[in-house]
Amino acid sequence: MASDAKNNGNPVEKVTIIGSGPAGWTAAIYAARANLDPIVYEGKPKQDPDLILPGGQLMLTTEVENYPGFPEGIRGPEMMDAFKKQAQRFDTRIVTEDIERCDFDKRPFELHTAAGDVVRSHTVIIATGATANWLGLESEGRLARSGGGVSACAVCDGALPIFRDQPLAVIGGGDTAMEEASYLTKFASKVYIIHRRAELRASKVMQNRVLDNPKAEMVWDTVVTHVKGDERVTGLEMKNLKTGKESTLDVKGLFLAIGHTPATQFLEGSGIELDDQGYVKLKDGFRSTTNIDGVFAAGDVADATYRQAVTAAGMGCKAAIDAERWLADNEIE
Repeated sequence: MASDAKNNGNPVEKVTIIGSGPAGWTAAIYAARANLDPIVYEGKPKQDPDLILPGGQLMLTTEVENYPGFPEGIRGPEMMDAFKKQAQRFDTRIVTEDIERCDFDKRPFELHTAAGDVVRSHTVIIATGATANWLGLESEGRLARSGGGVSACAVCDGALPIFRDQPLAVIGGGDTAMEEASYLTKFASKVYIIHRRAELRASKVMQNRVLDNPKAEMVWDTVVTHVKGDERVTGLEMKNLKTGKESTLDVKGLFLAIGHTPATQFLEGSGIELDDQGYVKLKDGFRSTTNIDGVFAAGDVADATYRQAVTAAGMGCKAAIDAERWLADNEIE
């Protein structure tokens, strides 16, 4: 494709996929096998640990044990590399660049890259995912990237051997934090829930589920100031916000449950409908269609509930099939 942003004579893509996590690569595999010649804008590597692209949140996951087909488990980065290679096997074209702006008022659609190029496409699949919110501590980011016991997904990582029968900590005070803590009590010897306030935001049902569990213990009015450990988490340094008292807590794992931010900033002004949290709204909860005909969404960018690799991959499959049917219905070959 020509790189001149002003060249409106560029070939028009049938399917352009934005994003390169499980949803994006699965969409690419299905679209490529359907002879749609997809192109994937996988994003540029970022220095900021909150923005892990290409590859998505699995690039921060050491062992994936809950994805079917890997009885011995697989490292998150290895899984994403395998997804990518499978898409390449079917001649998916890949561009390591970011899409910064979308113009869905035009037909074909126009996507503007950070390099100044314009991509013209009949259909678009948005699969940019969502990033976990972090505390912003150097120690936290280092141990998350190295697989040293810091995670933003208890369902993904909580059953790993390094966490079993160990004291663990969860940071947060909403329903997600309660769900994460409740899940971890199945494996941990003790679960501490650290919250910066004296009351929880979680629903009463979720609160009671955790507070009534003998394995769970609340740490109120407290923030974590440092994650101890060189290669593995060995404890937390904390500060009480009311008294100013500093303390340490011996734990072997830390789980962040303070929300996620969907990667939808580039959609501002595009006309795509987002919910109050910034996730892409789907017209039909079962399908991948958005409010703009010919634009589809898949994976965590449109899913604030499950946020699992397997559900993202399933959504990527649906988006590719929906795009294929849209092209056929509009007699675009």
